[in-house]
Amino acid sequence: MARHIGEVSQGFVLHSYPYSETSLILEAFTRTHGRMVFMAKGAKRPSSAMRSVLNPFQQLRFNWFGQADMKTLKTAEHEQIFPQLSGATLMSAFYMNELLLKLTHREEAHDQLFDAYQQALARLSGVYNPDALTKFPQDVRAIAAVLRRFEISLLQEIGYALSLTEEAETRAPVMADQRYDYIFEHGPVLAGKPCQRDGLQLSGKTLLDMAAGDFVDPITQSQSKQLMRRAINHVLGDKTLHTRQLIRDLQTN
Repeated sequence: MARHIGEVSQGFVLHSYPYSETSLILEAFTRTHGRMVFMAKGAKRPSSAMRSVLNPFQQLRFNWFGQADMKTLKTAEHEQIFPQLSGATLMSAFYMNELLLKLTHREEAHDQLFDAYQQALARLSGVYNPDALTKFPQDVRAIAAVLRRFEISLLQEIGYALSLTEEAETRAPVMADQRYDYIFEHGPVLAGKPCQRDGLQLSGKTLLDMAAGDFVDPITQSQSKQLMRRAINHVLGDKTLHTRQLIRDLQTN
């Protein structure tokens, strides 16, 4: 295994849990090394400089050393502070963290996915799109658009990119006025053909809107949510997303 001595990278805390009375174990997502595990020795002590820094959804600068699978975190400092998330935006950010934890491999760099995650957090906090999310921080439509773009980027980066602009069998361009059955690991096929293998039926416009990152149309919003849910379930296999269930529970209470 490559040595990691005194290395530095931008990153985010995805999850943390106590280790002994004074230390923490962190799952982090870094630009240069992807998902990593750190031991933050003494981070729970009141005198620790890292105590108030190691929080999720804030861009940090990690400095670590070590050769084992679990690295020792030397320092962590704020690099960019995002406005605090709450309500639906907070739950959406936890959902993105869970996707990264369950669908990425440790120490496998995904530079473009790091950018997508960073931009999604910024949009959720209103940094990049203040008209959509600062005035109406719980705008479900705006939040959903952020999540769809992130999900599409995630699947592309881990090798499960969705085919959105070409018909799977003929390679003909997807037509906005046609209907298609989307078959996972195959792509969109014109609706009505035999042997569709449980495809999800969508409009061509939805597929093209998704390719363009445009989620304004209500039909696109609804159909893209169905497609991404099935696609992510397909990749997850028997893994469960706990944030999905939590969101459903909150919505029914």
